[in-house]
Amino acid sequence: MNRFLRALSERILILDCAVGRMLPARELASGTSPEELNLQQPDLIETLHRKVVAAGAEIIGGNTLGGNRPKLTRHGLESRLREVNRAGVEIARRVAGTKRFVAAAIGPTERLPLPHGSGGFDEMLAIFREQIEACAAAGPDLISFETFSDIRELRAAVIAARQCCVLPLMALMTFGESGPAEFATSPEAAAVTLDALGVDVLGISSGLGIDDSRDLLTKIRRVTNRPLVARLNAGPPEDMTAGIPQLIDLGVRVIGGCCGSNPLPMPTPAGLAQPWQPPARRCFLSSRTQVIEAGGNSPCRVIGERINPTGKQGYSDELRRGETIFVRREAREQVAAGAELLDINCWVPGVAEPAALERTILAVGEVTDVPLVLDSTSAEALESGLKTADGKVLINSVSGEEKSLRTILPLAKQYGAAIVALALDDSGLPKTAQGRFEVAEKILTAALEIGLPREDVIVDCLALPVSVGQGQVMETLQALRLVRDELGLATLLGVSNISFGLPRRPALTSVFFAMALEAGLKAAIINPKEERIMDTLQSARVLLGEDLRGET
Repeated sequence: MNRFLRALSERILILDCAVGRMLPARELASGTSPEELNLQQPDLIETLHRKVVAAGAEIIGGNTLGGNRPKLTRHGLESRLREVNRAGVEIARRVAGTKRFVAAAIGPTERLPLPHGSGGFDEMLAIFREQIEACAAAGPDLISFETFSDIRELRAAVIAARQCCVLPLMALMTFGESGPAEFATSPEAAAVTLDALGVDVLGISSGLGIDDSRDLLTKIRRVTNRPLVARLNAGPPEDMTAGIPQLIDLGVRVIGGCCGSNPLPMPTPAGLAQPWQPPARRCFLSSRTQVIEAGGNSPCRVIGERINPTGKQGYSDELRRGETIFVRREAREQVAAGAELLDINCWVPGVAEPAALERTILAVGEVTDVPLVLDSTSAEALESGLKTADGKVLINSVSGEEKSLRTILPLAKQYGAAIVALALDDSGLPKTAQGRFEVAEKILTAALEIGLPREDVIVDCLALPVSVGQGQVMETLQALRLVRDELGLATLLGVSNISFGLPRRPALTSVFFAMALEAGLKAAIINPKEERIMDTLQSARVLLGEDLRGET
């Protein structure tokens, strides 16, 4: 196991209080970049590091926070980017030695990504990758992302790090007094996004006191089983001393100060040596602001199906014209009717699907804030959508076909998405429940091998039109039970497929929906504007004991 990660599992680690905040004001009065001091006054930076080490810090952050190209360019230092970052890590290493840990600090660019600014995703990725490669070459023990308030920018930074190094990653979001960061990112949504990207430690860099910081971390703990980090504003010593053990109880494994020149009061050495066992992992999906659990003990989730051009000539025509009127209207109406997630499908012959998916995701995000399901078989389109979407999305879908496993599973891993495992493979659709179960098991094995968490695999057992054969209905229901009982995975169905091409569709669909819910269905792609379908769901939740007070 990595030395830093092993220490994290054994004891609480003390984080320094950010060297940039300790710099004397006179050193920066002339507009000097803090990172330029790594070259001009390395002894000053080393002295500040030694001060926090003397106070007990075990993780020393290199003076590299603003060492990205946009910030260095403001000071005419862009040509010295590698030199500045390398020096920042090397100075910290001289002080840390081999017993402490050096964190290469990576901060925001102050150039906001789209849609809030002008920075495209690929451009942001390149900016962060350049800096992280420079830092990693100097041999830090971990990468620490700090002072980020925009989850979209932080997401790009984390993805860049995963592309170019194998170091442990620690990510801190900055939150204000009201809780959410800028651009309305909730602590829960930020945590779900960072967890899905595979950061090793996540948490907050807070200018708040111990009580408000604990409230933020409590929200974060509800949606992740990762070790937590808390860099806090120093309050009254008695408050800090009393509050830190409560943070440790939440699974905070890294604690430090964020403001001023002195580290916070810390627990006694006996209190630091605490092994930690993470709680069980659960699957959450997120937008920029909302989080929803999928699978586990959660009720069946409603995925709105209407943003799909199949059978909708008007929507198909809009896609060809590059318009989003239908999409915006349907997104609003489906969420108002009870959709908890929205499925987005933009495939129409003759339309560039990657651009159409990007445009549609941005339009939906302007009128709703629910998590998204990206519905495409094109790896190119999915990658465009994954770069555009906020939060942790659900990819619909990965089949058992070798091409799908080879091209789409890596995208889910790289961009932090959950997947729908479609129970068909190169041989086609299995006719039996056992056959579908075996395909689901194959996809799960491939997902685990690439590093996706088990809980992030949701199986579509495939509801075929009853006109294809009535016996297939029972095979689908049996497949739901097999996947639930034998694999322990959540299941999904495109419920309305069952009545395709038949009269009295609402009646057929609602009855089948009730049968599937009894068989353990955890996510349903349906039309939430169909009153009979939603009545079935609400009634089933009461009868299945998921709504004991009958409030839905």
